[in-house]
Amino acid sequence: MRKQEAILLEAERQFARFGLEGSSIEGIAAQLGISRQNLLYYYASKEALYVAVLDNVLADWIASMEELGSVDTPEQAIAQYIRAKLRFSRERPSGTSVFTREVMAGAPLYRDTLVAKVMPALKTDVKRLERWAREGLIRRTNFLHLMFVLWASTQAYADLAPQFALFEGKEALDEQDFEAAEKLLTEMVLRTLKP
Repeated sequence: MRKQEAILLEAERQFARFGLEGSSIEGIAAQLGISRQNLLYYYASKEALYVAVLDNVLADWIASMEELGSVDTPEQAIAQYIRAKLRFSRERPSGTSVFTREVMAGAPLYRDTLVAKVMPALKTDVKRLERWAREGLIRRTNFLHLMFVLWASTQAYADLAPQFALFEGKEALDEQDFEAAEKLLTEMVLRTLKP
């Protein structure tokens, strides 16, 4: 299990940096100090390893999406959701990058999985927001696009973190940067949804 986790982690780093085309089984194996054959024992091909990395990232991402349904009030749920998504961006920037590359390319290897796994979670979140709007707890808006905006704004703190850090005049974003982003995004969304 530990070896598989190490392989996934290194593959995630390399796929994030070099893409699927620029990465190799040999390069990943060499970085781990194992043979190509040893790596292929766990994953039959580079594409199988790539899909395993995407599966791992998606499982964590869907877990963060479930935050919206874990509490009863819209304010708490939205705050928790934004916190979870920013935490994911901070803790898994390489995973987010691999995922973004795949989606930006039109998800050639992962389209069916995205439809099968993300769509149900997204529909559940939109329905929950619609219910809160019917109950008068939040203002009605286009909840599907609200989710897209939340995804984009929180994911930017992974995908564009080096650029944001550069403009902040530092090597990397720190805890305070993520806390500031969380506060601002939460306030903006809650202000938009105020009934």
